[in-house]
Amino acid sequence: MAKLREKIEAEIENIEKVLSLLGQAGQPNDLSTIELAGLASFVHNFYNGIENILKQILISTGEKIPDSPSWHSDLLKTAVDKKIISLKLAKNLKGFLAFRHFFSHAYSFDIDKKLLMPLVKRTRTVYKNFLNEIQNFR
Repeated sequence: MAKLREKIEAEIENIEKVLSLLGQAGQPNDLSTIELAGLASFVHNFYNGIENILKQILISTGEKIPDSPSWHSDLLKTAVDKKIISLKLAKNLKGFLAFRHFFSHAYSFDIDKKLLMPLVKRTRTVYKNFLNEIQNFR
């Protein structure tokens, strides 16, 4: 269990660096395409950190990580089924998951700030809720 705590804390440290950097972003209308791409990268990193924590928790409880083309969605479902996170939080995370998929397959210059900025604004609240729900594993 100590090893799990160490892995979670390392991911938390990285997520908090991402959140700090997101907090330094300028106003959406003032951001260049390159700056939007940077923000998008941080939102992608944020969600990857969440996924990494969920994977570590599932592994530590003996669960198999889903291995399918839809494994990212399956990971959230499994985390809900195993009562690691709530259905409400999983629904909030699905917006980040959808963005992660878009970001991984699109060109950075196609990022729409109208879709990105609501995610940027929600990161802290979603993160706080996530930390509250995984408290037993920390």
